Formats: sequence, structure tokens, C-alpha cells
Amino acid sequence: MSEKRLDVEAPTAQSAKQVIHASQFEYPNAATLTKDAVCACIEDTGVIPSMSEVSAEDALFIADVLLVAGIPIIEISMNSPDAIDIIAELAKRAPTTIVGGGNVRNAETARRCLDAGARFLSSEGLVSGVVELAIKEKLAVIAGALTLTEVIVAWDSGADFVKVVPCYAVGGHNYIRTLRTAVPQARLIAAGGVNQLTAVNYIMAGAAALSVEKELIPTEAIGLRQARRIQELARRFLTAVDKGRD
Repeated sequence: MSEKRLDVEAPTAQSAKQVIHASQFEYPNAATLTKDAVCACIEDTGVIPSMSEVSAEDALFIADVLLVAGIPIIEISMNSPDAIDIIAELAKRAPTTIVGGGNVRNAETARRCLDAGARFLSSEGLVSGVVELAIKEKLAVIAGALTLTEVIVAWDSGADFVKVVPCYAVGGHNYIRTLRTAVPQARLIAAGGVNQLTAVNYIMAGAAALSVEKELIPTEAIGLRQARRIQELARRFLTAVDKGRD
């Protein structure tokens, strides 16, 4: 990491804490947050909920539930047929939630996510066009990687975070620890195999955040509108993050 990147990112930590620890009525409009504030909020929260194959109403329900639980972030996978429309609905009707486009595979889709109101972009691998667009538009970007070489290339490309996916296939939290030793400046997000039992280990190993899907948002909990169940799962993941950082 260059000194320039360090200097830009450091002052945002306090602003992120103010976002996370505010009540649900005090969250700022996500559209007003700078790229650095979005990155700091992601890192301070430590949990990125990811959703796919959901309706706009489902996504709005989840966004509201997670916001109350203390997670003002949600990622909508491009695997959802109506992903762009869902991002637009969330940006409009859940303005205090930081919405991101997930599994973005090309610059054209990245542009559509940006135009719909996405505040960050995420991919499962390093897609140079997505990273370049995000840098140009001053949008937070999470590039995917698996091997050490891929992590180095992704970080040096200018990505704000590097998502290591799938973690479970290459040693879990021990692999994150190995990567952190080799590339200590990179902000790593653990994805794949992250659950209530493993979450704290990933954070202790040095992950900046966790990417979590059905382990946090069970499919049946969405259909049955089980807000308390999802909030309890959110509490457990947030607790794991706090414990792992102690």
C-alpha cells in the first residue's frame, strides 16, 4: 500500500464509527457518502450481507431488518435476474443503506450498477474493467482473488478490498493468515465457508470483513418475514467481528 492510500483512508475511521453506531434514524443518506467513507463503513462494520435470487420487496425487507440490527450494507448479486432494478429500488426506498453490486463481470454491468445507485462494486475475480471504472468514478471496489499472486495483482490494481473466495477450499482462516503475512497492507474480505462458527477465526486471522450469504439471511427467513431471526444472526456475526478484533 502506498503512503498516499494510507493518508486518504485513515481520517475516515471516525466518520464510519459515527455511521455504524448511530440509531436507525440517524444514518446518513448513502448517496452522500464519499468512497473513503463507504470503505471505512464496510471495514468498521465487518460484515457484507450478500443476496441473490430475491425480489425487490424481499431486498427492501432485508435492508430494513439489517439496518435495525446495525448493518447498513447490502450487496445484490448480478446472478439475480432483476439485480439492477433491485439496486435502483433500494437506492430510492432504502436511502440509508449502502447498496453494492455483487458478482459484477464487466464494465458495462458496472456502469449500470453505478447508474442505478450502487455505492460499491464487487466481483468474484479480478475484472480490470470493473476496477478501472470504479477508480474513475471514485466508487469503492472489491476485487476477487484466490492465490497469493492474484491477491497481489488485485491489490496493486487499485482495488479497495480483495475478496478471497472460496476460503474454505484453500485452508479457511489459516489461509487468510498466510495471505496477511505475505501482503499485510491488503484489506482482505473472507468469502465462502464463513458461518457463525468460523467468523471469529477469520477476523482473528486478519480479515477486514466477512462476506456472508444464507448463513446470515436464510431463504426461509425471507419468505416468512422472520425479522427477529435475521437480526439475531446479524447480532452474532457482529459480535464475532468485535470479539475477533479484541
